Amino acid sequence: MESHTITILLLGDDKCGKSTFLSRISQGRQNVAGQAPITLLRDIDQPFVFEVRSRKGQYRFEFYDTSSPESWRLLQPHMVIICYDISQRLSLINMQRVWIKEFRTQFASNDTLPLLVLGLKRDLRSETDPNGIIYPQEAYRISQEMRADKYMECSAVTGELLGETFEDICTTAVQTTTPNGGQSDGMCRLM
Repeated sequence: MESHTITILLLGDDKCGKSTFLSRISQGRQNVAGQAPITLLRDIDQPFVFEVRSRKGQYRFEFYDTSSPESWRLLQPHMVIICYDISQRLSLINMQRVWIKEFRTQFASNDTLPLLVLGLKRDLRSETDPNGIIYPQEAYRISQEMRADKYMECSAVTGELLGETFEDICTTAVQTTTPNGGQSDGMCRLM
């Protein structure tokens, strides 16, 4: 069975939920659903490694985020996920204005690099937000404008859509090892 190492970079604002997301999925499938206590991973322990087996082979996913002790700008990832905080409109704006520009600048030479968008803190979406609620349709539209390959959202705290999100990430990551790569057919997919 063939073994592959796949580097995945998470970009996004501080405190948007990247570390909690990675901490929750690091606890294994049995703790993805429900409200199990979360032991936060330490930034100095990056990359966060996940071993996954499928019928196609063995995969080692190495997750890095922007708070990596090594500069994330030096990485040559196989896939990039831009994350934002669903409960903070400024985080969505920064995804559009800051992080997509960082992505395009740092990885301009790699036009086949898959880009996913991940909305975190789904449990904190509020109808009473004074800045206006961020509905999934709005974030999906923005993801399409950014030419992302997939849009996903979840809550690491409650586990809502967490399993599905991790499965979508794994599926795209595995596709990066194939001749066709992990990019979509030119349109953003809602997962």
